[in-house]
Amino acid sequence: MIKGFKNFVMRGDVIVVAVGLAIALAFSTLIKQFTSDVITPLVTRAQGQNPISLGVQLGKPGNSSTFINFGDLVSAIVYFVIFMMVVYFVIVVPYRALRARQGQTVFGESPPTKTCPACLSDDLPVGATRCKYCTTELQAAGS
Repeated sequence: MIKGFKNFVMRGDVIVVAVGLAIALAFSTLIKQFTSDVITPLVTRAQGQNPISLGVQLGKPGNSSTFINFGDLVSAIVYFVIFMMVVYFVIVVPYRALRARQGQTVFGESPPTKTCPACLSDDLPVGATRCKYCTTELQAAGS
């Protein structure tokens, strides 16, 4: 049992995912700090003389539990976009290039498929002659 676990953990894909997760968490902290220290003050400054926040008060003035804060929402959206761009350009692009050098395609276009007329399964390979779900015969790709 321990040997099987060791083999699973030592596989290359698991190591790559673990390293990617660690890098993503580190960038998450960095980007969160950037958002709270740079983006949020810019949004606050852009709203002018009202230092409270960009939002709508639903209840009594000054009650923070009934305040819809659009400034924090804008900051969260900026944080998400920056974080996803960092993950894509720092993790996904280099990983895809590494796998391409190894002759493997990852995060690419899905291969073309066809649909079974009987059960309407739409994930069948184009060259399939029989449905893998209901075993209905399928027309050949060229006919």
